[in-house]
Amino acid sequence: MLLDITDITKLLPHRYPFLLVDRVVKLEKNQNIEAYKNISISEAIFQGHFPDHPIYPGVMIIEGMAQAGGILAFKSLEDTVDIQTKVVYFMSIDNAKFRAPVTPGDQLIYKISVLKSRGSVWQFDAKAYVEDKLVAQAELKAMLTDK
Repeated sequence: MLLDITDITKLLPHRYPFLLVDRVVKLEKNQNIEAYKNISISEAIFQGHFPDHPIYPGVMIIEGMAQAGGILAFKSLEDTVDIQTKVVYFMSIDNAKFRAPVTPGDQLIYKISVLKSRGSVWQFDAKAYVEDKLVAQAELKAMLTDK
């Protein structure tokens, strides 16, 4: 374990029910991150998506990948920037694809790699897996800015 939920909440402003990263298991500054979210039937999203056939929404997978990318950006800059005064804003999603449904009981594994970082703008190659199966992917762009 590299970062647990307590460490993550020190970096991200998100809280339940919108904190979508449970743990970070690998992080190479300026390179990549691997994190996960455990998908549970007790999550409020399943009350409406869909009660008789629960599927974790693709938009939540994208947001979880973006949050993991934000953690990577913060940890990459923590030695040069006061991250307590910064927030990460999601700027764009390109080439998003959803390859397989994610259901309660799955562990959603986010694997995010840096494509580019220029100043405060970061571009990521984001992939989400359940076990070894690719379930979603996208190119994400984010910006660190003052709170």
